[in-house]
Amino acid sequence: MPPGGVQGLLLAAVLLYALNLRAPITALAPVVDDVAVGLGLSAAGVGVLTGLPVLCFAVAAPAASALIERLGIEKVVSLSLLTILLGTILRSSGSFAGAVVGTTLIGVAITAGNIAVPTVIRRDFPGSASTVTGMYTSALNIGSVFATALTAPLAEAVGWQWALVAWTVLVPVAWIPWRLAARQRAERVGAVQPPRLAPVDAETGSVLRRPMTWILAVMFGGQSFGYFAATAWMPSLLQDILGIGAGAAGGAASLFQLFAVAGALGVPLALGRGVGARPVFVVIAAAWVALPVGLLVAPAFWPLWVGLAGAAQGGNFTVIFTVIVQRARTVGEARQTSAVVQTVGYAIAATGPSLFGAAHEASGGWTASLLLLLGVLLVMTAAGLLATPREGTRR
Repeated sequence: MPPGGVQGLLLAAVLLYALNLRAPITALAPVVDDVAVGLGLSAAGVGVLTGLPVLCFAVAAPAASALIERLGIEKVVSLSLLTILLGTILRSSGSFAGAVVGTTLIGVAITAGNIAVPTVIRRDFPGSASTVTGMYTSALNIGSVFATALTAPLAEAVGWQWALVAWTVLVPVAWIPWRLAARQRAERVGAVQPPRLAPVDAETGSVLRRPMTWILAVMFGGQSFGYFAATAWMPSLLQDILGIGAGAAGGAASLFQLFAVAGALGVPLALGRGVGARPVFVVIAAAWVALPVGLLVAPAFWPLWVGLAGAAQGGNFTVIFTVIVQRARTVGEARQTSAVVQTVGYAIAATGPSLFGAAHEASGGWTASLLLLLGVLLVMTAAGLLATPREGTRR
């Protein structure tokens, strides 16, 4: 663990980096209709752009894990920031081909970050894993809040292309402190280059043979399916329910991201006070399920349901990755378990926006979509009850 000011700088760099790991994706949802018109896309074409990053999370996770082992976390994070910058610019180039290539680059770059950050937490913050994971989750959602709330107003002022490009401002905000932290950490440990991460050793064994890896993968799959389906369609759903414009609907949908901060920070506080991980998860699961049930039964109370689900998705992300970090016996095991869980989980999640949208289009309303979401969340709940120990998240 890097001591003193180096550790503080590294933590700040991780949190600023996290701002870049969701904003480029969530920025698309509030202006998706403008993008469709501007690029001449059908609903299927729009589905490609909204679902492609999540598919990249699944497909590219093993390669990202291997690249981190080969080059080191510091170099991979730096490369991912540059790739996010390039991908965001290409996505707004004005052609469908450019949008697909740019979106793919964004997805691959964020995949590297998804694997890198839990590994950094296991390597440099092992004694405060749940707290740092909660702060990281909060930063992810803060980036999403601003992107969801501000992209539509920006698009009204400067057009959707410049509104999406505007979020590249977050890249240098993270790049500078990350490079400083990487350099200071390397100097502190007396190495010119970041050390390679050790693979999982023979004594530990393959994470693929551990049932807990697959239970966590299903749990994370349900969580991510719900998150990306809700993120992609919440503005449109609220626009129909409330009868408001796109800008106002984007602001309303941002509650889903905003309340995630409370959930992400609340989970470490609860675990730190000795509350078991399973009771914490039960509360989280109930709050998640409240979204589809509440919108079906009492849509007039939508701020309550959206807020509860937002807190739940932020808290559940924290629970899952805290379990991964604290159960791992080595840094290499944490990295590989995270890669497997994210590969499987994001493969499930990649179907979320398209299936949720297809159910809406086929039925002409939102009931079928919300019932689909409810079913997925119930599966997530069953897996979560198996994954979370009664006494906490330690082995």
